[in-house]
Amino acid sequence: MLPLAILDPECAALCATAVAIGMGHTILGPDHYVPFAAMARAGRWSAARTAGVTAACGLGHVAGSVVIGLIGIAAGTAIMRIEGLEALRGDVAAWLLVSVGSAYAAWGFLRSARRRLDGSVPADVGDSRLKDDQGDQVLPGSPESGAAGASVWAPWALFLVFLFGPCEPLIPLLMYPAATVSPLAVAAVAAAFAVATVTTMVVAVLALRAGFAVVRIPHVERYGHALAGLAVAACGLLVVAGL
Repeated sequence: MLPLAILDPECAALCATAVAIGMGHTILGPDHYVPFAAMARAGRWSAARTAGVTAACGLGHVAGSVVIGLIGIAAGTAIMRIEGLEALRGDVAAWLLVSVGSAYAAWGFLRSARRRLDGSVPADVGDSRLKDDQGDQVLPGSPESGAAGASVWAPWALFLVFLFGPCEPLIPLLMYPAATVSPLAVAAVAAAFAVATVTTMVVAVLALRAGFAVVRIPHVERYGHALAGLAVAACGLLVVAGL
């Protein structure tokens, strides 16, 4: 049924617009890819893990706005009220991004300081070992074990942030016009926007991650997590500033 809806000229035009807007709003918003690339570099995430975390957060990002848009359409809620709710969600998501980034940066600086003070990890910590995302063994109690733990909670923190984050153009520019065509048109437009947004996010993140991997500055490497946190917080501040 969905492909048949796309055959409608008006629906096809809306879907094409959804793809263009989805790609454009993602590329123009560094908060859609910089946090993932920075955390992936600091946490040594594999390409598969990076793509998976990015895709999951992207889907959550779109799903929140789709649900609100569907509720608004079904209830006949005025579009200005929906836009007001989306603006509020945007503010909450931006400050969450600042908070997560700041906490991550503080943890990163403390971890770097600990590594510098400790110098080395005792050799008699036992045979039980953790592994980082690259499969390298990590000694329990070492700074690297903390990094392995951070690689577990950091993706969930980003997911929660992006779940709150609205897709500003989706509802007023796409879902409401599609609702005047048919329910299937709304589904088609939402799907087109989601695919374009998530795909663009994954491609941008993997490209940026590859670029980060080429640049290695020895004296800065130990501050990888702290710098990643600062990058995440900076993206949140840019959103707060309306940039």
